[in-house]
Amino acid sequence: MHIHVAHPHGEAKFWLQPSLALANHTGLSKQELAYAERVVARHLEEIIDAWHEHFGG
Repeated sequence: MHIHVAHPHGEAKFWLQPSLALANHTGLSKQELAYAERVVARHLEEIIDAWHEHFGG
């Protein structure tokens, strides 16, 4: 299970399970990546619930 995070400077892909991890990225600075990861971590349970609602399972 993964999500994509879009930003004007680039994008990132994060694996959500078994634990939150950066899969890859393009164009984002270390600071932008760190911020994106903090936001995803803060909302991880909500994101996983929405993923299941959207994709099923």
